[in-house]
Amino acid sequence: GAHGFEKGTQKIGATVIPISSGNTKRQITVMKDFGSTALACTPSYSLYMAEVAEGMGFNPKEDFKLKIGCFGAEAWSEEMRKNIEDTWGITAHEHYGLTEIIGPGVVSECKEKKLHINADHFLAEIIDPETGETLEPGEEGELVFTTLTKEAFPAIRFRTRDLAVYYEEKCECGRTLPIQSRIKGRSDDMMKVKGVIVFPSQIESAILNINGLSGNYQIIKTKRGSITSLSVEVEPTEERYKEGNLDDLAKKAEDEIYAILNLHIPVRIVPPQSIPRSTGKAKRVVEK
Repeated sequence: GAHGFEKGTQKIGATVIPISSGNTKRQITVMKDFGSTALACTPSYSLYMAEVAEGMGFNPKEDFKLKIGCFGAEAWSEEMRKNIEDTWGITAHEHYGLTEIIGPGVVSECKEKKLHINADHFLAEIIDPETGETLEPGEEGELVFTTLTKEAFPAIRFRTRDLAVYYEEKCECGRTLPIQSRIKGRSDDMMKVKGVIVFPSQIESAILNINGLSGNYQIIKTKRGSITSLSVEVEPTEERYKEGNLDDLAKKAEDEIYAILNLHIPVRIVPPQSIPRSTGKAKRVVEK
């Protein structure tokens, strides 16, 4: 859970309203009634909350007092960040943590949008996910953390399965804490299709580059013998859906995916609200 958010917020004297996942309408009502100024959840759930708020007759950008959002727990793209900021009218911050280590608080984003590892408390390494070999700063690999101050249940060289790049350089914000790139994806989320390595975050970036498409999508993974194939189902915005000509929209999405991956992946436009929503981490890949 997000105890790091809760304890840190209390420490600076702010009021915390912890609400468990589910019953989104109640969450919207509480956020409205209390005039909440910050939201902490998964990025995909924040967009779902906006959908629910609109269904309740609210304008997410105008009818709430939100100023910032603190998001994590799943890989998300810069395109999704912009989508969230435009939808809610807020500044979206990224945080990274693991329940097995401490939850939120392992890595936090500065004003320069760089992710700083709290090195006083965590020793970070990058390893080759296949061989376990330690890699040099600047190389992409799997993040490994050792806790330095955690009591009772320390973690020693804990493998996260999260793929990123680790840098040891001074940030423009003035901090000298090491920097971690955004999570590219999990090593167990990585898919190989026709010799091309594919991460869900790459497909997300392509989809959110297309005007008229929402951030709600699913990747359909089909495996026949040793052959893996992918297709994508994505929802358009309500306005774009009413316009029709959805085949043209699908073609634009396919072209954008091809430009990023050099791989043709079929895209099917489905009606708005037809892809299942999650109150936790979004399920982006479905195997059939």
